[in-house]
Amino acid sequence: MDLLRFYKSCILCPRNCGVSRSRGDGKTQPGFCGEWDQVRVAYVGPHFGEEPPITGKDGSGTVFFAGCTLRCSFCQNYQISRGGLGMRTSLGELVEGVLKMVKRYHVHNINLVTPDHFFPHVFRLVSMLRKKGLNLPMVYNLSGYQSVEMLKLAEEHSDIYLPDYKYSDSPLAASLSRCPDYPKVALGAIAEMIRQKGFLDSCLTGSELARKGVLVRHLILPGNIDNSINALTGLFVEFGRGLPLSLMSQYHPVLHQEDEALNRSLAEEEFTRVYTHARELGFEHLFIQFPEKTPKDGQGASPFLPDFRQAEPFR
Repeated sequence: MDLLRFYKSCILCPRNCGVSRSRGDGKTQPGFCGEWDQVRVAYVGPHFGEEPPITGKDGSGTVFFAGCTLRCSFCQNYQISRGGLGMRTSLGELVEGVLKMVKRYHVHNINLVTPDHFFPHVFRLVSMLRKKGLNLPMVYNLSGYQSVEMLKLAEEHSDIYLPDYKYSDSPLAASLSRCPDYPKVALGAIAEMIRQKGFLDSCLTGSELARKGVLVRHLILPGNIDNSINALTGLFVEFGRGLPLSLMSQYHPVLHQEDEALNRSLAEEEFTRVYTHARELGFEHLFIQFPEKTPKDGQGASPFLPDFRQAEPFR
């Protein structure tokens, strides 16, 4: 199958832009993602901020792609998702970079972060790495706003899915990510991921490292607790208490927001309400990121906030 054809009238994500992202076509333009058909990467290296079965002892081998199909107004990776940071790279160069990372750091997996707008190249990347003898799990770190058709093509090239489920509230999704259909689309996409891979295997076997399956993440947004309460309820109704769920409190304001609540960090009482609801629902495999204590002077960036202008973005 000629996967590169998807760039010619792009339907790689549910926005279905239909634009030609192929630079050789004459009349081309970037998609909503901000990218053409040439892969751009912001960082290749180990990351220690993922959930324990993904990070392990030696880290997760991340590849952060430039651009994003969601482009949330509050994105903490805004430098690459919205700001255009990233270097153009060939697949050969990327394969070499990934293999060097594995050899140097002994990472436990290859973690492809926001790769869906480059799926045709990503699928080839995975095939090339496997032909080189790399048998590490391939992790797809996704927004949740994915095309089921594209996920079906990803099945043979993936091992682990880490999707977000950001919004249960359509108006909020429209306001912050310009996709009012997010709740329905994301639930359908997560269902497809689970059909393919099941729940994260380490949660079922007790092993320290995951090699296959799905773990869903939810970031609690300040001032929007009902969105989180309803998101967790929706996930419970759709997938049951056995769904591996990661509850994140790391929100940090980086760009000014119209919603004033989003110009501050998450309050402890807000986190407690959502966490209590997750416990009351009875989720059996919860990964919890408890809120950090804010310095008394109110200064100091979150350790979860990367700076992709630096050679080592994560402190």
